Amino acid sequence: MSNAIEAVSSAAAPAALGAYSQAVKANGFIFVSGQLGIDPATGELAGPGAAEQAAQSLKNLAAILQAAGSDVSRVVRATVYLAHVEDFSEVDRQYAQYFTGAVKPARVAFGGNAIPKGALVEIDAIALA
Repeated sequence: MSNAIEAVSSAAAPAALGAYSQAVKANGFIFVSGQLGIDPATGELAGPGAAEQAAQSLKNLAAILQAAGSDVSRVVRATVYLAHVEDFSEVDRQYAQYFTGAVKPARVAFGGNAIPKGALVEIDAIALA
């Protein structure tokens, strides 16, 4: 395995809000930073609800994985951060539309989070390159 670390970015996902990369590729893995439901065309949250924001977050995540030469079918681990745990069901419905393979990624989801920009959902992932 190479010791190289490569930054990954996509114009089809919003730019990082701070001092971090959209994703980092290293040792055969892609580590995607937490994605908010921000529409990259407007810079604003995709909607007021958790479902709309989750759908956009997943779209952003998929765009970054594509830029890294991978896709959502290669995600091995994901974390879903919710501002309100009560939104879990509607977020999970959006999530299930992206992860349709026989083997779903290992996942953690938890609520009660203060997420930047007042977002309701943030999703990060680790995928195979």
